[in-house]
Amino acid sequence: MSWMSIFTLDFAVVALAIVVLLVDSFFRVPGRVLGWAVAAALLAVLVASFVVDVSGQAPGGVYLSGPWVMFFKRVFLVAGLLGVLGAIDWLAQRTPHRQAEYYALTLFSLAGMMVLPGARDWILLVLAFELMGVPLIVLAAWAKQDVTPLEGPKLAAEAGLKLFVTSAASSSVTLFGLALVTGLTGSSAISAAAGGTVSPLLGVGMLMVLAGFGFKVGAVPFHLWVPDTYQGAPTPYVAFLSVAPKAGGLAALAVVLLGGWGTHAGLWGPALAVISVASMTVGNVFALPQQDVRRLLGFSGIAQIGYVLVALLARTEQGLAMALFFIATYVFTNLGVFLVVHAAAEESGGHTLSRLVGLSRRNPALGAALLVFLLSLAGIPFVAGFWAKLFVFLAAWKAGLGVLVLVGVVLAVVGLFYYLSVARSTFMAEGESSAPVRVGLAVKLAIAVCLIAVLGFGLWPAPLVEQANHAASAFLQPKSGG
Repeated sequence: MSWMSIFTLDFAVVALAIVVLLVDSFFRVPGRVLGWAVAAALLAVLVASFVVDVSGQAPGGVYLSGPWVMFFKRVFLVAGLLGVLGAIDWLAQRTPHRQAEYYALTLFSLAGMMVLPGARDWILLVLAFELMGVPLIVLAAWAKQDVTPLEGPKLAAEAGLKLFVTSAASSSVTLFGLALVTGLTGSSAISAAAGGTVSPLLGVGMLMVLAGFGFKVGAVPFHLWVPDTYQGAPTPYVAFLSVAPKAGGLAALAVVLLGGWGTHAGLWGPALAVISVASMTVGNVFALPQQDVRRLLGFSGIAQIGYVLVALLARTEQGLAMALFFIATYVFTNLGVFLVVHAAAEESGGHTLSRLVGLSRRNPALGAALLVFLLSLAGIPFVAGFWAKLFVFLAAWKAGLGVLVLVGVVLAVVGLFYYLSVARSTFMAEGESSAPVRVGLAVKLAIAVCLIAVLGFGLWPAPLVEQANHAASAFLQPKSGG
């Protein structure tokens, strides 16, 4: 079997993006047909990921594929599939002549994400990051030509600009750090700095790389782009942006910190601990006064990243596995809550808390789904988010990170207040409008899948936990690596 076969799924996604552009160039595809076709194709690739064996190694060990890589690829494919479903109706109504470009950019970004977990060489890792990130910048400003934007085209342009500037800054910091790391180690292999002592200059380079990754995942103090981009970019796109790139960032952090630099945790561990505590604190505290639900969820996402970093700091197989479980459940939860907010905003004309007033009466099913997602984000039993937080804290506690666990639990309680403020607007506040909230079939389907996953993994988390344990074990075993 050729080593190229390990990229079968990646090539399939890239080929799909090219086909979408060619079909749009030569044929006039009516309405929502193209979106449904892309969703069906992504579902086929997702199913194929359980059938096709793509384990193996690229020449020189620059890429390793195995259970670790497959876990993340399935997470990315699920996020891409749900993101496409969530955008079908919005694209058909708002930008009907630019649907193909939207889907193609999403697919190209998805392809970059899928390469990240298996990259073992700095060059491949950076190229995958940029392939993931550049299309996201374009998509952030997608609504600047929307003829009926809810908040105006200026916010969309601002969202794209801020994401571009911060992405460029993060890439610059990362590349400068990598120049130091590769120059001093004499190799582009991520594992080249694994042994020996760390010189001061090499330490600076490693911390700069960590800072660059911090931008990608939206961790404090590299988070300033998050709330503004979430507020100005199209909400269906933000649903995808809020989960998939973070999963990619988690994969890259694990590859670098636990795989390549695991022996130097004394250097990056304290820095990552500070970032984790700062993210949990800033995210939860700054979310409290927010009135725009998208900004509130943006700060919530910053806090959630802080919890994931706690699991990485454990530096154990259990901690890594629970980080995988956390990010997988977060994909369904956060995508679901954003799509509910999007559906409500399309009918009520805005994304503020006041616009959600009476949602439970105007569409009981949508209100109930929003409540479940909020409970999951808050970590209330017995939905998926409860187990995610509990497992992360247990893994960190067993690793001797009691102080971080205590901080995380206290700040998780703080998070209850702003999640419940959204629920209060939905269920308890009285509003003037009583018009029913209509939801398109594609969005309904995406929300339903998210809801079933959040409730299902809340009642029976064992299958996903088993897959996460298998992926983490394979990654930490030197022979399998991927």
